[in-house]
Amino acid sequence: MLKFVLRLVGAAHNTPIRPSTTAVIAKALALLVLGAWAFAAPSFAQSTPSALVTTPQLRAEFIAYAPQGVQAGQPLWVGLQLTHQPEWHTYWRNPGDSGLPTQLELNLPPGITAGDVQWPLPQKLKAGHLTNYGFEKTVLLVVPLTVSKQFKPNAALKLDLQLHANWLVCRLECIPQEGDFALGIPVNSSFAPQRAAFEAVLGQQPQTLPAAKATSSFEAQRLVLQISGLPTALHGQRLHLFPEAAELIDSAADQHPAATQSWQGDVWTIKLPLSNLRITEPKHFAALITAGDGAERHGYLVTAPIRQAWPAVSDLRATTQPAAITPSSEGLLGFVLALVGAFLGGLVLNLMPCVLPVLAIKLLGFAQHSRQHRAHRIAGLSYTAGVVLSFLALGAGVLALRAAGEQLGWGFQLQSPVVVSALAALFTLIALNLFGLFEFGQILPSRLASFQYKHPVMDAGLSGVLAVAIASPCTAPFMGASLGLAMSLPTWQALSIFAVMGLGLAAPYLLASLVPAVARTLPHPGPWMLTLRQLLAFPMLATVVWLLWVLGQQTNLDTAIFALAGLLLLGAFIWVLKLHSPAARGLAWLLAAALAWGGINFLEELKATAISTSSSASQSSTSPTWQPWTEAAVAESLAQGRPVFVDFTAAWCVTCQINKRSTLTNSDVTADFEAHQVTLMRADWTRRDTAITQALTALGRSGVPVYVLHAPGKSPLVLSELLSVRQVREALANLPAAVPPAPTTDFAFQPKRDTTSMLSGQ
Repeated sequence: MLKFVLRLVGAAHNTPIRPSTTAVIAKALALLVLGAWAFAAPSFAQSTPSALVTTPQLRAEFIAYAPQGVQAGQPLWVGLQLTHQPEWHTYWRNPGDSGLPTQLELNLPPGITAGDVQWPLPQKLKAGHLTNYGFEKTVLLVVPLTVSKQFKPNAALKLDLQLHANWLVCRLECIPQEGDFALGIPVNSSFAPQRAAFEAVLGQQPQTLPAAKATSSFEAQRLVLQISGLPTALHGQRLHLFPEAAELIDSAADQHPAATQSWQGDVWTIKLPLSNLRITEPKHFAALITAGDGAERHGYLVTAPIRQAWPAVSDLRATTQPAAITPSSEGLLGFVLALVGAFLGGLVLNLMPCVLPVLAIKLLGFAQHSRQHRAHRIAGLSYTAGVVLSFLALGAGVLALRAAGEQLGWGFQLQSPVVVSALAALFTLIALNLFGLFEFGQILPSRLASFQYKHPVMDAGLSGVLAVAIASPCTAPFMGASLGLAMSLPTWQALSIFAVMGLGLAAPYLLASLVPAVARTLPHPGPWMLTLRQLLAFPMLATVVWLLWVLGQQTNLDTAIFALAGLLLLGAFIWVLKLHSPAARGLAWLLAAALAWGGINFLEELKATAISTSSSASQSSTSPTWQPWTEAAVAESLAQGRPVFVDFTAAWCVTCQINKRSTLTNSDVTADFEAHQVTLMRADWTRRDTAITQALTALGRSGVPVYVLHAPGKSPLVLSELLSVRQVREALANLPAAVPPAPTTDFAFQPKRDTTSMLSGQ
């Protein structure tokens, strides 16, 4: 039901649901369902309560531990033991982004009082963009009881207890359940059939540290905690923090790219992103800190006073998707492998269709200077410098904008129709120049026209800048993982990856410029160079055709035709500038005015189409076979036992279009998709989409193409950027048999009883 409501809300707004919105809806829906169930739930259990209730999702048992019997002043504990079926879980007292804590209501006789629930140490449970706190497998919720002298046993010398409990049990779907329990404990003898379970929970109860001192402050939309006095055994370890109160910090803070923790001597500092769902401003921040694993896991309770004013919620950015890869998990070896992948990716990028026009220009330059070895070396070094510096500038821009809250990735500049239009105009000018319609010296001031000849080093460097600008929408093999890792690394490491990727792109031209034998293989200058120059104009025009197609995908057909008409006017204007008659000068002014007027109106058209096309982007990018991608739709299909293939694509990504036509439309591939009942989804990143950017980040990627195969019960499989029929068919062949969806309407609930006390986790 949660997934169904989320899908309806997303459809109503026609935009992807942000993680923060998902958390609010999830909690509200859980409260609504539990509230309605209290009035409408039927009873499927026995009429007489017992100590055991079983549902298809878990086994709940009411147990007790009275080592000295039920005597005044002697220890006595009761508890609810929940044994979950695989993949199912219930929640801690602070459930995190969604869910509700288990509630216990004890009906106690006079002379018996109950304390607070002694919660076990929770685990962090990932659910898509959400992070919850709860329990899997077997968990025991313990309640201490105090026996006073006023207690009177019954005629059978027993303490009779009744418990009503309700819980929310979740997998991909969530089911509210409840049960009534009854238990009799002998008064005058020891009762300890579950001694080990109670002692394990009581032995792991978090400790308070009188010597610990915690301080707090706010920094860049983060809560900064500094804690001293922690046990010496913890120094240098990575710790985990669970806030006692919900919606103060991001529940996925441990994996959030803006979260950090470090040790300075015996002082542990952790910086936690604030939640944009906060509705309170507490004066203290209480949290549980855990360390270790399994039976060696320990917890510590800390409380820090809040002396500064909480930042306004309106100033907080939307919650960001946690990074899938962190430097701590990759280490030095991961960083070195990322550098290798970046170099290989840049090298292969030279073969991508989007880089072909620039390579053609450089080839013509080689022919013009086939015997000038020194000029070759200088041009090669300058070209390399231009490429590397451009990669650094582009990488720094992406990192800075992401740090400022923007959801951007590799190739983000071509998500702007203005940039696409400007590039189309630039390549049109280059094509006209190569055809010989004009020379730049004829239309530019003499100082600018002679720039190429007076400053060949700078000219070669600018060629490198142009190469990076055109290469940026492409993602070659080996690049995807490196770019994804770069987005989560410290700045200097991230920029190192971008620089090495630039070296890979420049490597072929640099090597050719440094090896004279390459230049000697070219023919001597002659008439063939004019033919080659005109031939190279056609890849430029092909690029213009592609850019106009991208513009049409981003906006609509009318806008693309508008841009095409503008390019026609631009060509006429360039042609007229070659003429020197008074009539030509008048026509030039007229065409210049038309271009200026058209440019202003074109920008207005782009603004209008940006609004109108954003509402239909998901529908326009899909076909009857493919459906729009959303996280909720993926989860729904997997819950039904159907695998999901997701194509993260964009109209401006040439590699994406090649893969689509060569592989994804292949008859054998489509037949395999149908045979395995694969749900096909397309995530269209042609225009900026925060949800898609977050999903790419979660996969360790920052650009397209990305191809992901989801199978029920398995981790997502990310395929190569250069997709092949064989690769897709092999991945589909390894899919498990389809699993029918688990029933979600089979309940085994007990009728609600009158109670005299309530114990909950809040």
